[in-house]
Amino acid sequence: MRPRILDRVPPRFRAALLRLGFNFYPSYRATGGRVIHVSADLRTIRVMLRHSWRTVNPAGALFGGALYAATDPMFAMLLALQLGDGVVIWDKAGHIRYRRPGRSHLYADFHVDADTVEAVRRDLAAHGETERVFRVELRDGQGRVHVELEKTVYCATKAHYRAKLAGVD
Repeated sequence: MRPRILDRVPPRFRAALLRLGFNFYPSYRATGGRVIHVSADLRTIRVMLRHSWRTVNPAGALFGGALYAATDPMFAMLLALQLGDGVVIWDKAGHIRYRRPGRSHLYADFHVDADTVEAVRRDLAAHGETERVFRVELRDGQGRVHVELEKTVYCATKAHYRAKLAGVD
């Protein structure tokens, strides 16, 4: 899942390239979401979902599908960036709770800290696979919460995943 092009780019340009990659990737661009910041250590991504004619429902609020789609790949991508190529990562489940209608641009900050990455590595070494639950809120410019999102991300070593698919495990 880790974009291989990042390995050929000097570290100081990786965050900018990842941001541009998301923003120009057709299926992500169609969500109405825009990645507006990627931290230099590739542990944090900030997303903005625009309130526009392309992202609103008939009631004038942000469409629920756009809210979910704009946030969908972020935690899996952050984990992939930290764990490297030897790991298979999938979004396994998601739960979204709408707190209030989104009638303006909304923002979400995704972060995967070093302790979480280390815990995933330990679990992979011990069991070959693990799941992690991450939470994020979409907030307006004044900081009011409009959406609470919970994502479950599945991680496995490639060897464990291949064996599981083959029915060995």
